[in-house]
Amino acid sequence: MNYCSPQEISSNSLQTWRTKASLTLGNMVSLGILAGAYIALGAVGATMVTHDMVAVGLARLLTGAVFAVGLMMVVIAGGELFTGNILITVGVLEGSVRLRSMLRNWAVVYFANFAGALLVAYLMYASGLWSYNNNQVGAAVLKLAAAKTGLSFGMALARGVLCNWLVCVAVWMAFAGKDVVSKIFGIFFPIMLFVSSNFEHSIANMYYIPAGLLAKHMPAVVEASHLGAKLDTLTWHNFLAANLLPVTLGNVLGAGLFVATFYWFAYLRGSASKPLATPMAPALVRSAVAGD
Repeated sequence: MNYCSPQEISSNSLQTWRTKASLTLGNMVSLGILAGAYIALGAVGATMVTHDMVAVGLARLLTGAVFAVGLMMVVIAGGELFTGNILITVGVLEGSVRLRSMLRNWAVVYFANFAGALLVAYLMYASGLWSYNNNQVGAAVLKLAAAKTGLSFGMALARGVLCNWLVCVAVWMAFAGKDVVSKIFGIFFPIMLFVSSNFEHSIANMYYIPAGLLAKHMPAVVEASHLGAKLDTLTWHNFLAANLLPVTLGNVLGAGLFVATFYWFAYLRGSASKPLATPMAPALVRSAVAGD
């Protein structure tokens, strides 16, 4: 076959999770910043393309199609993305990755992704592009951010579960491809589906909501949004406590249970692998695996 079977994906991906868990701090930070920026840039393009579309369903579809480029850049160009790295759980369950190594990776990559997303948000604020089309691009940024901070904790959690279930299926499907085009197709459809369905992605929200908080300081953009009192929900507190926290928890649960645990149970449970007793070889530690 010119692609890998589910069994082969499960076995072949193990080395990736081991390597990711053993990356140096510098590699995790640099690749994490890049991944956060790539996801943010996908969000930027999606907003620019769809900001003035009236047909909501079609706008969601096109948003998903453009946003998918972000994960393609992460997987193919190389990056460490928190939501994809939840799949390191496979290595922990299989016994070749230590729990503390996984948690270290998650923590470092999460905050590096945050830095990359904030960098893009600030650059967009400084670029003047939110004033494009009579401030309608900025208005779309505000509306999206306000809608996200207006979700209840339970809604954000559930949307986070559904989102990262699909994101990590996209990563899993990318492992099936043996060439770049196959990986692109493996990534595109699940990501298009999650964005079209309006699910919640923690790293994308690290761009979307801070971008809205920055746009809130642009009077012409605020006026063009016609949000009025609805902008009261757009605060740093609501971003962190009412959106980012539940969405992050949902992302961990969605990928950790429905992708990592289920595929480990189906294809790797009872394998003969032994837990690592010593650190991995320096050459392996230095190698940065492209993608999630």
